[in-house]
Amino acid sequence: MGTRTEPSAQAPDAPAPDAPARRQPPPAPARSAAPRPPLVRELLLVAGLFLVYKSGRLLANDHTGEAFRNARHVWTWERFLHLPDESVVQSLLLRGDGLGDWLVETANTYYAFVHFPATVAFLVWLYLRRPGHYVWARRALALVTAAALVLHLTFPLAPPRMLGEPGLADTGRVYGPTVYGAAPAADTMANQFAAMPSLHFGWALMVAVGLIAATRSRLRWVWLLHPLVTLLVIVGTANHYWLDSLVVTALLGLALAALRWASPATSGAGPARRSLPSERVALAGAGR
Repeated sequence: MGTRTEPSAQAPDAPAPDAPARRQPPPAPARSAAPRPPLVRELLLVAGLFLVYKSGRLLANDHTGEAFRNARHVWTWERFLHLPDESVVQSLLLRGDGLGDWLVETANTYYAFVHFPATVAFLVWLYLRRPGHYVWARRALALVTAAALVLHLTFPLAPPRMLGEPGLADTGRVYGPTVYGAAPAADTMANQFAAMPSLHFGWALMVAVGLIAATRSRLRWVWLLHPLVTLLVIVGTANHYWLDSLVVTALLGLALAALRWASPATSGAGPARRSLPSERVALAGAGR
């Protein structure tokens, strides 16, 4: 009999027995959960915070007597705590030779022109390349700056360069460049009695922390050189005390801890936003 055997029907989606498995496309790289904030709003916000800070600092300019009394107290506290004399660092800059002149002028330039541009460049880079890290970094800077402003108003402090202690000179005025006027009370650009805490060091430390958190390179720890150099510069030029840096370090630590604790409650509604994975990872120090 000429019977024909029909091939058994197969499920349309079942692969042939010997067909190779279809290669799945590689997973897309993880992206930050936080969206990039609107640019115009961020520019207005940062500019507004800066203007408020500059205006608030000037309110303490006429507290000359209190600023010098506080300076004597800080000087005494540092000696009680056995902190090194600020003149020890300055003596490394004032060598009395050509190299010494170059070192002190470089330190003055670093103090005058690196502090603010480096912080702005840090925020711009985070905004463009690591938006998931930008918001918490900006918030941390805002918190530590606000806390510093309160201390500047409640605890005006003359810097070491004004004390007239042996071995301490105003290197900015002697060697240049300087960002301060000759008379603190008449200086309309800055409050010279806002030594504590040191935002020069606080912002530099935040830049290093943010870049270490936002990058994966093995060399990312080199960014710690920025706050280290800043510390040597602000002390060596007699613009700040050691305690100014210790206080701002504590304030920054509190600001980062507060942001990490408050992030679930302040991230907005919705299950995806409530967990804030990018900010929690960033604040823990494991960035992309």
